[in-house]
Amino acid sequence: MTSTVTAAAVSKNFGAYQDAAVREPVIITKNGRPRTVLLAYEDYLRLSRRDRPVEATADLSDNDLAAVEKSEMKPGFDHLNAELLTDKHAAD
Repeated sequence: MTSTVTAAAVSKNFGAYQDAAVREPVIITKNGRPRTVLLAYEDYLRLSRRDRPVEATADLSDNDLAAVEKSEMKPGFDHLNAELLTDKHAAD
């Protein structure tokens, strides 16, 4: 469960909220609105590793789409190619 506290409360007792953030994120409000989150460093690292640019397939050029269609997994991942071929037209 996530805790929600005011910025004033965090300012008065930062150490306690820093300890709490190791267990669960602490949402810090300002003027009654969520503004920042205090979280464990390990959680930050985990989330930052997931940070990557995302593009919609609709934005890909015809050449990009053709390259994706021709691509295959490296040896050892053949089971993923088989899964792709099985589900290729599942959405149709």
